[in-house]
Amino acid sequence: MPQVTIPALAQKRAAGEPIVMVTAYDFPGARAAERAGVDMVLVGDSAAQVVLGYGSTVPVTTDEMLVLARAVRRGTETAFLVCDVPFGSTEVSDAQAVDTAVRFVKEAGADAVKLEGGSEPRLSRIRAIVAAGIPVVAHLGLTPQTATALGGLRAQGRTEATATRLVREARGVQEAGAFCLVIEAVPAEITALLREHLSIPIIGIGAGDADGQVLVAHDLLGITEGRAAKFVKRYASIGDDSAAAIEAYAADVRSGAFPAPEHRYAATDEALAAARVELGV
Repeated sequence: MPQVTIPALAQKRAAGEPIVMVTAYDFPGARAAERAGVDMVLVGDSAAQVVLGYGSTVPVTTDEMLVLARAVRRGTETAFLVCDVPFGSTEVSDAQAVDTAVRFVKEAGADAVKLEGGSEPRLSRIRAIVAAGIPVVAHLGLTPQTATALGGLRAQGRTEATATRLVREARGVQEAGAFCLVIEAVPAEITALLREHLSIPIIGIGAGDADGQVLVAHDLLGITEGRAAKFVKRYASIGDDSAAAIEAYAADVRSGAFPAPEHRYAATDEALAAARVELGV
């Protein structure tokens, strides 16, 4: 499979060929995504919750994200690698945003960075990062980093005010230079309208039929505990299977069934004799 590039993604959109994006947070996750032949891999700040155990995406730091991103880069060969910039790493100024984006490119080998929001300050950040030569994926609709300001983790674009803002911001991020847009938790009808009037690929997550789709790997694999979001489809139950496997292992250890003879290494008579001599027995 050839390396996925920005022109290749644009061609997929033009041809009506759906783009597949999935998250990965470590080397094994990246290798699985590669074997599956996905187009884009996202090192999402959702790692804060599904990998690092935080209560939201807000606490994760740039240094923590870079550790994960480097691992994913080592496992990614052809997929286009996008890295989330965490909350607090771009909000202060355009200069701070460029410095953060540069770190993800230089230290983790990111092909692009993803920024949430479409307010004028966020558009300024996008312009600055793009001017520095770094591709940007925008993220609108439900933006988890600023969910508190949205009233919680709620679908967006369902009222006149939020639909108007979403359209305005979508146009804004495209004009600012974002080459791709992730839209989360918005009505499918709004997504369809945006697809008609934007020229960049739209990746949906809970947004109906977009130019592509993204899901958190831990959600689709059934690793994440608790109730899944409405837009999640589970394709496996790895979390339950993992717990059951570890429970079976623990039972074997406690009963003495593991390790069995086939799991042991045999010593030669000479090695055993030498060990006895050394012990004086």
